Amino acid sequence: MYLTSEKKAEIFEKHGGKAENTGSAEGQVALFTYRINHLTSHLKKNHKDYATERSLVKMVGKRKRLLDYLKKKDITRYRAIIAELGLRK
Repeated sequence: MYLTSEKKAEIFEKHGGKAENTGSAEGQVALFTYRINHLTSHLKKNHKDYATERSLVKMVGKRKRLLDYLKKKDITRYRAIIAELGLRK
C-alpha cells in the first residue's frame, strides 16, 4: 500500500509536531496533500476511474475546509503550512 503507518507517522511528526498529534490541522492538511498527490498521479494513468475521481474531489474539499478553518483561527499557521507544502490559494 502507498500509505503505511510509518509514512503517516512521519507526516504527522514533520507537520503536526509529534507523531501522536494526529488532530492538528497542519498534520491533517499535509496528509490530505500527500493523498491528493497520489490520487492525481493515479488518475493520470487511469482516467476512467470515476470512483477515485469522486473521492479526490471530496478530499480536496476537506482540505479546503481545513485550510479555511486554519486561516480563520491563526493566519500565521495558515501561511506557514501553505508555504511549507507549496500550496497556493
